[in-house]
Formats: sequence, structure tokens, C-alpha cells
Amino acid sequence: MPASAIDGASGADPRHHMPDTPHDESFAPFAGKNFFVLDDEFLIGSDIQHMLESAGARSVVYVSTIEEAHAAIETGASFDLAILDLLLGRESHSSLAVAEALAKRKIPLVFITGMSGEGSHTELFPNVPVLLKPYHEAEFIAVVRRALRRR
Repeated sequence: MPASAIDGASGADPRHHMPDTPHDESFAPFAGKNFFVLDDEFLIGSDIQHMLESAGARSVVYVSTIEEAHAAIETGASFDLAILDLLLGRESHSSLAVAEALAKRKIPLVFITGMSGEGSHTELFPNVPVLLKPYHEAEFIAVVRRALRRR
């Protein structure tokens, strides 16, 4: 789905959702935070978006391609944290160029991947946490909280 697609019923981009009600910080560790998510698998991206919103995220911009990611970054939107799938698609396109663009804007990162082992990301981003798929929601929340505290 292109980054400009909108939901016809509400006129809102379905990947950029802002919860309607404020959340208590004790139940919403991500209250007021804006997130950027890049994952080519719709179900995983939607699950990440849901977990972030359930934890109080103000907004989540979800994109599924490198092109959409660069377009979203170029808008100048403010993100508190970016969550990037390291390998996109069957052709194993790396999201490292997106990671570099976000790092230049001083946006903290979390990598997610289904592949174990070290790769070029460990050389370029040695301090970025890597979460292996599949993961539990509690593990995801804990990794994201730690990454936000490092900012």
C-alpha cells in the first residue's frame, strides 16, 4: 500500500493512527510517544502498531517498503523511536539505508529480524538492540522501553 493511501471511511491513513483517548502513564509506558515502524509483513507490522497503541503511543507511522520509509522520513515528522525489520522481502533488501537516515536525525532504533547471527548491522549500529522474531509482547515492550530511555 503506498504511503499516500487513505482509509475512505475516515479519511485517515490506516498506518498512522492516533488513539482517541489519553492513557494513564502507569498503564501506558509509551504515552505521548511517536513511533516509526518499517516491516514488509503486514500482520507483523499491524501487530507492532497494536502493541504500541495499546501501550499508549500517540502515533504510529507504519510503512512496508524502503521507498515508503524514505518518503515518510522526508516529511520531517518527529519520531521518538523507529522499529525496523532488518530484511525486507524475499530478495533480502536491507533496511540499513533507512536506519542511517533515521540515525542522522538522532532517532533511536530497534531492529527486529527473523534471522539469528551477526550481520552488517552489528558493525554499523553496534548499540542498537535486536529483537528476534518471534517475540512475546512483554519482551517487545521491555526492549522498546529501554531504547526510549537511552535517548
